[in-house]
Amino acid sequence: MVLGKLIDFILHVDTYLSAIIQNYGVATYLILFLVIFCETGLVITPFLPGDSLIFAAGTFAASGMLNVFLLFVILVGAAIIGDSVNYAIGKYFGEQLFLKSRLIKQEHLDRTKGFYERHGGKTIIMARFVPIVRTFAPFVAGIGKMNYWKFFSYNVIGGLLWVAIFLFGGFYLGGLEFVKHNLTYVIFGIIFVSILPPIIEYFRMRKK
Repeated sequence: MVLGKLIDFILHVDTYLSAIIQNYGVATYLILFLVIFCETGLVITPFLPGDSLIFAAGTFAASGMLNVFLLFVILVGAAIIGDSVNYAIGKYFGEQLFLKSRLIKQEHLDRTKGFYERHGGKTIIMARFVPIVRTFAPFVAGIGKMNYWKFFSYNVIGGLLWVAIFLFGGFYLGGLEFVKHNLTYVIFGIIFVSILPPIIEYFRMRKK
């Protein structure tokens, strides 16, 4: 029941966001902050919408229902704070605690570690655009005791780029008639493109 509602929320994030704006008004900004914070800051919630939610928020801002600049500040803040909290969790609680509690999967950690091996510290920036890896990258950085200020610089750059691309992309494209009348399908497209890299990586590893 809960899983079904969650999947429906992810697939129809534009419909739910419209209802949230109508029912909660200015509190919508807080709700969006919390969703993005949890998606980036808690290793147990990598399934929450990120790219699609930010893009949808941009399209609603284009129609005047939200303020795009206030959204930018709030969502960038949520992304940066979320990654910082995730880093601290990895650093101070470590991998074994979470593995023993079965809150995360070893395959997710392995996938993120592989990302680090290929891309180094830039993983923090690149991972922003890859679901699941986005959530686990700061956690693994904390476990690996990456220098915090080095991590934080990548964190800020990644957060700014991620939110700017999807939020302002939604804001400017949201004014197009095609996008207005086919927003759900556009969201489906964003979800598909965002999960494509992990799918390709999965089959590449299977082939090996």
